[in-house]
Amino acid sequence: MKPNKPFVLGLTGGIACGKSHVAQELRNLGVPVLDADAISRAVTAKGGEALPAIRARFGDGVFDGEELNRRALGALVFSDARKRRALEEIIHPLVTARMLRETEAAQADIVGWDVPLLYETGMDAHCDEVWCVYITLQEQLRRVMRRDRLDRAAAQARIDSQLSLAEKKLRAQHRISTMGSRADTRRRVRALLRDLRRRLRHE
Repeated sequence: MKPNKPFVLGLTGGIACGKSHVAQELRNLGVPVLDADAISRAVTAKGGEALPAIRARFGDGVFDGEELNRRALGALVFSDARKRRALEEIIHPLVTARMLRETEAAQADIVGWDVPLLYETGMDAHCDEVWCVYITLQEQLRRVMRRDRLDRAAAQARIDSQLSLAEKKLRAQHRISTMGSRADTRRRVRALLRDLRRRLRHE
């Protein structure tokens, strides 16, 4: 880690695994957390820098006038791996560049990166450590179906579009289960953060 450079803490996990709750707990503990999904929405909002390339690649059918039709685009890319990769190749470099800029500008010793596709995009290369949030597949299916109002097949397709949770858990330095209560998750996050801050003090 370079002097004066924030320690980048990568936070990842499967869809609907409770990663946003963990990210909010980190914020409550004084760690700024950059949200890759929020930045992705910003670059694809009306007038966003990703829109010209998306229109060129996917056509007018995924737009309502000047605005991106996210539902139409989602239906297209989640059913076709090649199209999904094409979209990721447009969006991810823009998101990564903005997160790097915001990290450099942060007045903090630790900056969290909340990135669902951390390993899939290679953004883990910018992280000093990764925490993976996970639940069981059965619970993940239940949460995705309920949250996004999807049938089982559609929910499974969303889950399958990401690297498996087993692989993410294997590659991460630390793992956080959200199968228990919110208080359980909070205690785990606080313990991990205390340990990280202790290690940074002794570098």
